[in-house]
Amino acid sequence: MDTVKIPNLAYRIQTDRLVLRCWNPADAQLMKTAVDESLEHLLPWMPWAADEPQEIEQKIEILRRFRGEFDLGQNFIYGIFNIDETRVIGGTGLHPRIGEQALEIGYWIHKDFINQGLATEASAALTKVAFTLCSVRRVEIHCDPANVRSASVPRKLGYTHEATLRKRLSGPEGQLADEMIWSLFADQYPSSPSAAAVIEVFDAAMRKITCA
Repeated sequence: MDTVKIPNLAYRIQTDRLVLRCWNPADAQLMKTAVDESLEHLLPWMPWAADEPQEIEQKIEILRRFRGEFDLGQNFIYGIFNIDETRVIGGTGLHPRIGEQALEIGYWIHKDFINQGLATEASAALTKVAFTLCSVRRVEIHCDPANVRSASVPRKLGYTHEATLRKRLSGPEGQLADEMIWSLFADQYPSSPSAAAVIEVFDAAMRKITCA
């Protein structure tokens, strides 16, 4: 399916414990450190982890592409940082690849920060941005049913398990895994936990944006 362009001004999002922001090439070493330290944890679930570890120059080029796609409105990939931005805690994104007026949230978390509710915190923030700033009709989260931690995120945020599709995800060694589809619609959002998320949002010029 072709990528559908959706306007998104949210370059930086702050939650209680996290900073979610558009990647920059200067983040390459922080990103590489986080991925390298978490590689064993990521390999079963993230197909891109099969290409790791990568050299720093490769990471710079990847982050240049992420930034370019963000600026062009093609794909919105965020780094997840601690509050003082000295460490990468993970990655996430709003991906316009599931049809018109819809976004998919993806995420990964550094091995040292799992089981702390950080993926849920980040996903709640992006859910709020998707519905209030991007004005989409639907947000989805996809995951492997075997990834119990990942599946708990949409469940906590009031998403509905629409279906489990058989043999749709590619594993790191080429094997196929099932894929759970979770969705939340615009008319459900106001009563969902994400609507109550307290966040601050800033545009590319670091001007604050109202997100309510």
